[in-house]
Amino acid sequence: MLYRNVADGVHRIGEHFVNWYLVEENGHVCVVDAGLPSSWSSLLEALHAIGRKPHDIEGLVLTHAHFDHIGFAERARVEFGVPVWVHENDAPLTKRPWLYMTERSPVSYLGRKNLPIVSSLIRAGALRVGPIREVRRYGNEGTLDVPGSPKVLFTPGHTLGHCALHFPERDVVVAGDALVTHDPYTDTRGPRIVARGATADSERALSSLELLADTDARMLLPGHGEPWTDGAERAVREALRVGAL
Repeated sequence: MLYRNVADGVHRIGEHFVNWYLVEENGHVCVVDAGLPSSWSSLLEALHAIGRKPHDIEGLVLTHAHFDHIGFAERARVEFGVPVWVHENDAPLTKRPWLYMTERSPVSYLGRKNLPIVSSLIRAGALRVGPIREVRRYGNEGTLDVPGSPKVLFTPGHTLGHCALHFPERDVVVAGDALVTHDPYTDTRGPRIVARGATADSERALSSLELLADTDARMLLPGHGEPWTDGAERAVREALRVGAL
């Protein structure tokens, strides 16, 4: 489902328990994350709804390269010529998006509680996610040359190359999975890091949160769950209280 202007010129697409975003600037578009394969049709519909066309997309930036965030990235690259950006540490993961590091087996979290989430991911093509054959790498800091000019916030832990994106003029951080408001592994809500079953280094993930707090942004847009509008510092404080599950 498309949620228009959750922040100035930032549109959220939330489906299959995953969020990804469109950022507009002067008629051009940056896509942040790429959902699952079935999100391709949602991309086309969302572009139409905001009055944009595929040739208006000037970049697709990945917060990280897990399978549920790169779904249509390769198709956008091939069919629309959209460059796909990813942190250099996650570039290898774009080639094998299912083979990532975790502190616990994801299977240990399977149960009646999150079965609808798993089923939705599978129906959306999770098992069909393939590699991205060509990416552009970015580093630990700086501003990306894509619409919206996001500042890179290097927030490793969920993956070794995870980054959030800060849009200072819009008072918003796209947090990716550095901080979520719904953990699909435990089916728990409120600010937190993702469970150990999908996190490479939970200690580092928790320590990375201070970079989000330092932005003093009013809004955090997570990779899973509803937007958080009570300020980055409060979200981080709550996530640190919850800790790693």
